[in-house]
Amino acid sequence: MGKRSTFERRERDFYPTPYKAVEPLIPHLPKGVVFDEPCAGDGVLIQHLESFDMNCAFASDVCPDQSWDLPVIKTYDVFDRTVCHGDYFITNPPWDRKILHPLICHLSMIAPTWLLFDADWMHTKQSADLIKRCVKIVSVGRVKWIADSKMTGKDNCCWYLFDAKHDGPTEFIGR
Repeated sequence: MGKRSTFERRERDFYPTPYKAVEPLIPHLPKGVVFDEPCAGDGVLIQHLESFDMNCAFASDVCPDQSWDLPVIKTYDVFDRTVCHGDYFITNPPWDRKILHPLICHLSMIAPTWLLFDADWMHTKQSADLIKRCVKIVSVGRVKWIADSKMTGKDNCCWYLFDAKHDGPTEFIGR
C-alpha cells in the first residue's frame, strides 16, 4: 500500500477518510463554511465535515460509491471542473503523483483547495514549484485508513491549503 509495505494499493487509491483525520482541519475552517468535494468517493468526508455544521455545495468523483446514505455524488472527472460552488475545495485525493500534482495545479487555480495527503511530500524536490501555492499545512500524524485494521498507516499526513494566488510563506501548524 505505502512506500514501506508490500500491500497492493486499492483501485483508484480509494481509502475513505477517517474522522480522526478530519478533526485537525476543523479549527482552520470558518464556521458554516460551504465546500465542494471533487474526489468524494463514498462521501464519508462530506459526512464528517457536515457533522461540524459545514455544507457541501457539490460532490463529485470519477467513479462514485453510492452505497452510503449520503448526498448524491455526481459522476464527474475532477479535471473537467471549472468552478467551485463553495468557499473551498476540500478532499482526500489520490496520492499518486501523476494525478496529485496536476490536481493541485488545476483546483488551486479555481479556488482555495484543502488536500489531505502524506507529510513527506513537502520535503521532496518534486514539491518545489507547487509548495509556492501552499498557504498552510496542518499536521495530522498517522491515520488508520482501514477501519478494521489493527494498525495505522506508515506515513504521517497533513492537510495542505493551496491557492494559486498565494504569494508568501507557508504557515505550518504542528500537532
